[in-house]
Parts: sequence; structure tokens; C-alpha cells
Amino acid sequence: MLTRLKSNLGIGDKTALMLVVLTDGFDCFKRGSELCSYAGLTPIIRQSGTSVNGRARISKIENQKLRNLLLMCSFNACKYNKVCKAIYDRIVVKGKSKKLALIAVCNKLLKQAFAIAKSGLIYDDGYRSVPLKN
Repeated sequence: MLTRLKSNLGIGDKTALMLVVLTDGFDCFKRGSELCSYAGLTPIIRQSGTSVNGRARISKIENQKLRNLLLMCSFNACKYNKVCKAIYDRIVVKGKSKKLALIAVCNKLLKQAFAIAKSGLIYDDGYRSVPLKN
């Protein structure tokens, strides 16, 4: 599993190992969104009625070690991973902050790692998922 995770451009040796250790081999999660929530990469909305309407922020309560590792990997992924670079560029062009774009890249990296771990395939830059027919 470690070699498959390292095939994703942006995830190195230490991060691949920590992903497997901190997520128990990805066995605790059914969807990538659950894993992103566990890592604290999903926005928390502060809203109550009409008086409290705060900005959405990422959760600082969740797994800080995993979030910090992914943030460091996101810098590399913006250079070498085509999908992550496209996400980063699209968000920055819209006028959003670079940190917000990096967190979106972290989210994408974690979902890619989850898909690699669950499917058993190595990372393919040109892969496009096929929508399910109902």
C-alpha cells in the first residue's frame, strides 16, 4: 500500500506511512469525505439564527498531525500533480487566498490517497472516473 500511495505526486515516504498509521490502513472510513473531516480539512460553519453569522473555517479540533503533513505535501503537489495545480490556480484566479487554495489541494490529495488505498491501483494522472448509472 505504501508504494501505491507514494505513486501520487505530492505524497512522500513519511506522509504515506503516517496516512496508513493514523487511519488504520483506511479501514475506518467508507468515503473520502469522512477522511477529510477526520483530518480537519472540511469547513465548519459558524451560524446561529440571524445574530451569529461567522465565516466558515477549518476545524482545529480534528487530527492536527495529519493536517500539517498534508499541508506540507500540498506545496509539492501544486508543482508536480496536474489536478492539484489546476485546483490551486482556479481558486487563486477567483481572488481567494492562497491558504484556502492550499487547503483545497490538501483535501484533494487526501481523497486521491483514499481512492488509491481502496481501489488497489497506482496513481494515474489521466484517470477520469465514470459516473454510475442508476
